[in-house]
Amino acid sequence: MTVTASSARPGRWAVLRPWLGAAARLGLAAVWLFAGASKIGDLAASGRAVNAYQVMPYDLATVIGAALPFVELALGVLLIVGLATRLVAGVSAALLVVFIAGIASAWARGLAIDCGCFGSGGQLAAGQAPSYLPEILRDLGFLVLAGFLLIWPRTPFALDGWLAGKAPEEGEDE
Repeated sequence: MTVTASSARPGRWAVLRPWLGAAARLGLAAVWLFAGASKIGDLAASGRAVNAYQVMPYDLATVIGAALPFVELALGVLLIVGLATRLVAGVSAALLVVFIAGIASAWARGLAIDCGCFGSGGQLAAGQAPSYLPEILRDLGFLVLAGFLLIWPRTPFALDGWLAGKAPEEGEDE
């Protein structure tokens, strides 16, 4: 079989995929950095936001709430530099599934809370309506980004490729 110049060229997907991956990596990093930074100044409020979901004892909720901003910031930093991208995408996906399940649970149980995803959350004021569907849809979008990185973690300008001794080639998939 003879290989022609047109068949040797990488397809559009092979050229576009690494750049979509870089956008997904940096977009998800921005989400985690913003979420963590918005909570880091008031760890007690973050603990109260987790407790508002009423799914665990108060003491455990406050510990998780206080730790969550640091986890989010660490995920964001690792994604910015592109280090352990597949692992970070997996942790991100798991965390997002927990967030989606928590919001859906609060909705199903009739709780009127702010998710606390990007700052202080907790009980809403009387008469204030929760916005669960947009929050779930937003987190599903973030989950798609994490899923993309789970499948294709190699992206341009990431330490993963540099530490492996090479940058991803055009059309290279993992």
